[in-house]
Formats: sequence, structure tokens, C-alpha cells
Amino acid sequence: MRKLIGATVLACAFASAVPSLSQVKMTKEQILFYTSDWKGERFPDGRPKIPDDLLKRALDVSIEDVWEYLGGLGYKSQFDGGFQALHPEKPFAGRALTAQYMPLRPDMIRAITAEGKAEGRVSGNNSWPINELQIGDVYVADGYGKIVEGTLIGSNLGNGVAAHTHTGFVFDAGIRDAEENREIPNFNGFYRGYDPSAWAQMTLTSINAPIRIGRATVLPGDLVLAKTDGVIFIPAILAEQAIVSAEFTNLEDAFNFELNRLGKNGAEFEGGWTPAKYDALAKWIDEHPDKLKMSRSEFNTILERKKQPRRP
Repeated sequence: MRKLIGATVLACAFASAVPSLSQVKMTKEQILFYTSDWKGERFPDGRPKIPDDLLKRALDVSIEDVWEYLGGLGYKSQFDGGFQALHPEKPFAGRALTAQYMPLRPDMIRAITAEGKAEGRVSGNNSWPINELQIGDVYVADGYGKIVEGTLIGSNLGNGVAAHTHTGFVFDAGIRDAEENREIPNFNGFYRGYDPSAWAQMTLTSINAPIRIGRATVLPGDLVLAKTDGVIFIPAILAEQAIVSAEFTNLEDAFNFELNRLGKNGAEFEGGWTPAKYDALAKWIDEHPDKLKMSRSEFNTILERKKQPRRP
């Protein structure tokens, strides 16, 4: 019995000596689990770090072209629309830092508040994700569509997001101080609605966990592309291929539009792509090299694949 008691005491002492893991902020190991297919550079927190150049190139492709590419690989739940925007005419792109919110529950908020205090966090927990943001991030939050008292940011927190990211946010929730947020430079955001009420009766429950935004599934590190009519969340592992594929479609469309204007397409207004037409596209690129965003080798690889007969 003495041996059993001694072993129990020792086990308890050991457990108390091991620091407890955060329950709100996902650990690096948890992020690695959900993004294990990513083989590139990562942030210290574990999020995939998509190259800055790819974020810029994403702004020039259409959501439809990216959506079609992702859908062909089985990624059917990456787009959502129906947002309001600070600047609807200004697209933006960045790497997702995710957060999830839920309706307030006293026992749960006590535990979350105690954890925040132990970690040295300050202010309301709707400010906690902002402190984790990096330049080029997009703050993506599941606020379960709440608008009245679901205003995740006002102008003060909006300035905080802008200073940390130089990019913006996507909220399945509301905001307040929309007028002042519009005046912040290098900043845009998509949200479900505006309300003058302050954030209340809801709490942060996770940072950098998988979340849902409308009908889309979002993982930390996804490439977020927000354009006038909606937002697409591109898995980091497919970001480069998706953008290159969409860029090639842009070239096909630009060449085809020119043929239509010149009356050289006959009735094939949408294409009628043949190996000969793809050869003509290559010559057109030779004459307009400024239109090529990808490398010429990438273009040639896709071109040759497109010229191959389709399998039945």
C-alpha cells in the first residue's frame, strides 16, 4: 500500500510540474496535424507560410477559375458569399489565421478567462487573435453569423488588425465603427453586417483551429482570396497550382476574347480549343510576354498537357 501511495504522490507531483497546454490557441503539433501535407516554410506557430509573391499573383485571378480547379480535386467547400465589405472594389489576399467564437456560457468563460490570465493575456478575448497576426495574414473568424452584439471589432481593434497584417479580415459576424474602419489605410474586411452595438454574450473558443465560414471549411495557413462577390479559401498545399492554373485560364480567355473581337473564332465563342489553337496561343504569348505571370516553363508544361487528347 505504501508503494502504491508513493507512486501516486510521485505521479501527481510530476503532473503538476508539467506545464499545461493551451486549450484556446492550438499548439504547433495540432496545426501540423491538420496541415501535414504542407512541405514548405512555416511560421513559428506551425502555420504554412505561402510565399508573398503568390499572395500578390492571386489578386489577378478570378474566383471562378480557382473554384473550378479546386472542385476538380474534390475540394467542394471552399467558397462563401453574401458578405458586406469595407471596400468592395478592392480585392485582397493573405494567409488565414483562424478564430472561432461561440455563445457565452458561464462555466466555459471562467475556464477561458483563467487560461488567458495564466498566459498573460489582456483585454477581452476578442483581442487575443489579433495579437497573433503577422504581416500578410487575414484574420478569419467564425462568429456563427451574429451581428447584433456580434461585432468582433470596432475602430480600435480594426486599427490593431491593420497594424498587424496590412491586409484585413473575413468575419462570419458583424463589426461596428464601419465608417472609421473604412478610413484605415492598407485595410479591408468582409463581414455579415454592421451594427452599432458592442460585442457581448459571446466568447473566443479557439485560435488556429479548423473553422467553418458559411459553407466553406478553413484551415490555418489557407490562402484567402477576397473579391467583390465573395471569398475563396485555397488550401495551402494547392495554392501555387491553383493560381498557376487560373493564370493559364486567364491567358486562354484573353486570347479567345481577342479572336472574338476580330471575328476569327467563327461560332466557337467559348473556345473550340485544338492543338493548333494552343500553338497559336503560344505565338500570341511570344508577342505579349508581359501577360505571362508564371514562368515560361510552367506555361509550356500546361500547354503541352492541354494539347493532349482528353481521356474518355
